[in-house]
Amino acid sequence: LREVFADGPRRTARARSLAMLAGDLLMSWAGQLFTGCGLPAAYLAQANDLWRVLARELIAGEALEILHTATEPDVRQSLKVIRYKTAKYTVEHPLHLGAALAGAGLELRDVFSDYGLPLGEAFQLRDDLLGLFGEPATTGKANTDDVTGARPTALIALARQSATPAEHRALMGLLGRSTLTPDQLARVRAIVQRTGAHTRVEDMITERVTLATSALRGVGLPRPAHQALTHLASVATARQD
Repeated sequence: LREVFADGPRRTARARSLAMLAGDLLMSWAGQLFTGCGLPAAYLAQANDLWRVLARELIAGEALEILHTATEPDVRQSLKVIRYKTAKYTVEHPLHLGAALAGAGLELRDVFSDYGLPLGEAFQLRDDLLGLFGEPATTGKANTDDVTGARPTALIALARQSATPAEHRALMGLLGRSTLTPDQLARVRAIVQRTGAHTRVEDMITERVTLATSALRGVGLPRPAHQALTHLASVATARQD
């Protein structure tokens, strides 16, 4: 393993290739777990198409992130990335699968879309804030990862929109660097806070949680299901890791 993952261009390329193969293998295993979960074939038949949509849209989201990485940050494109990469895969499609396996109709799936998409977006927006301002010992992620990776987060896109010319130059000069010093990281954080991007993302999270929980009202969900989904909306977006 040391030979495979040690520093160096050739070893880095090898590690990336192995990571891609590992991803392919895990997707294959996930499909096997789904089809071999023990439910009757008639139940699984109700959800097979939804499983394929989940896989297809996950790949689309990952592709969008790759295409927009290291480009000029754009809020609209950032939100599109998180809708496909996170919101659909993490919340909407799992709810659709559960509903289909339980025999629910299309009307309930529409409710789950109205709930799942804004909640999934709020979940990722919280992740973006934690990525820059969270405690690495808690999040398990370095505060510099999104910046050095030049990832198309809405947080950075919003900061760029309201940045002064000097702040814009500083921000764009730091995005995509292989490493950041503590002072450089502090500069990025200061720009994000000074421009109000941090507060605006917090507002976007609140708005989306409100939309998600509102979608559950008056649709006749059993009380335990309503309570569980309402609780999920809270814990998924108020977390610290």
